Amino acid sequence: MTKGPVWHTHKVDRSHREQLNGHRTCLLWFTGLSGSGKSTIAGLVEEKLHAMGKRTYLLDGDNVRHGLNGDLGFSDGDRVENIRRIGELSRLFVDAGIITLAAFISPFRADRHNVRELMGEGDFIEVFIDTPLATCEQRDPKGLYHRARNGEIKHFTGIDSPYEPPEVPELRIVNDGIQPHEAAEKVIRYLQANGYFSQQDRQA
Repeated sequence: MTKGPVWHTHKVDRSHREQLNGHRTCLLWFTGLSGSGKSTIAGLVEEKLHAMGKRTYLLDGDNVRHGLNGDLGFSDGDRVENIRRIGELSRLFVDAGIITLAAFISPFRADRHNVRELMGEGDFIEVFIDTPLATCEQRDPKGLYHRARNGEIKHFTGIDSPYEPPEVPELRIVNDGIQPHEAAEKVIRYLQANGYFSQQDRQA
């Protein structure tokens, strides 16, 4: 029976990289409807972390579909594969010692659970950007809801494709009536309170 590839352990491992960086690493997984503010908040969190001297990388849905997942569409099956690939990529980034931020609608609980299962204990932090559908539609920065309502876009989450909200996320942020920087600060405080870096670390 042919065996699959075996993970090769190198002498320089994640613990060495974390020691060099001076902070723990993790995957911050931002999920929510289109227009919920995921990417905006994730971007602000990364800016704050960068100002504090933390090593970060932000994986954004639109950017990833330009290259790695450029062959995928938006059917339910392609959405599952999209998140599977992002999960595997995120695991490598976390192993590299980088605080990884992923901003994806990721509408299905099972897919988010599968990414969590790839990660070690405490490595997956689900950040649910809980924004009402009506608010997302009102914002509609890319005009996608308008097109979906007109039947120009099929399988659009929240319209003709379901969004399954997290049941027990590590962090739930109701993004309705607060400023993006306030939401980002909630994420920073969570990381500090849970020992990913020192409480004394603040922006330079």
